[in-house]
Amino acid sequence: MSLYQLQKFLYDLNRDPRVQEEYRSDSHRSLARYDLTEEEYRALAEGDVGLVYVLGANGQLLMHFAAFLGMPWAQYISAMREGIAKYGPVRDGIYTMTTRMDEKVAGV
Repeated sequence: MSLYQLQKFLYDLNRDPRVQEEYRSDSHRSLARYDLTEEEYRALAEGDVGLVYVLGANGQLLMHFAAFLGMPWAQYISAMREGIAKYGPVRDGIYTMTTRMDEKVAGV
């Protein structure tokens, strides 16, 4: 997995108005500059915040991506929860999950 490249894209998008404009006009061309897996590419191109979270993106970077997409805070939080429900536990990065969500909720 190329988590570094995924987060590099998010960082660049958060900081560089040229990257923002390019993503808005042609997300595929913008993303082609990064060495992403097919799944990372698809998640970013589709604005699938839940999947980007599950892939391991840092929340500080991801919240700016969600805001860039016009996603309100509550919807961003819900997208992360829905991502776990749909795609499984966070796979990489500092939020990697080592237990199942139902175990965490049950206090196991």
